[in-house]
Amino acid sequence: MKIKLLVPLGLIAVLAGCAAGVNGSGSAPGGNLPEGVIALAGPNQDLSTARLLEKDGCYWYRHTGPVETTDLPLRTAEGRPICTRTQE
Repeated sequence: MKIKLLVPLGLIAVLAGCAAGVNGSGSAPGGNLPEGVIALAGPNQDLSTARLLEKDGCYWYRHTGPVETTDLPLRTAEGRPICTRTQE
């Protein structure tokens, strides 16, 4: 009788733990980004993973697609990359 009760409770606990990481909303938008960068960033970019790369002076974010996960440049709504210095 106890096993019949424990199996559904265990399944609920496992599924609840998986649901927290599905949409990546575990941290606040922008994380450590300056307010100005958050205001410039276009839609549909994961700001919680965005960071500044020293080698090029631009902000990048991690995009998780159906096939692969890759880093992409953080862009404005107009499609321009968001950088701290001008690009050559």
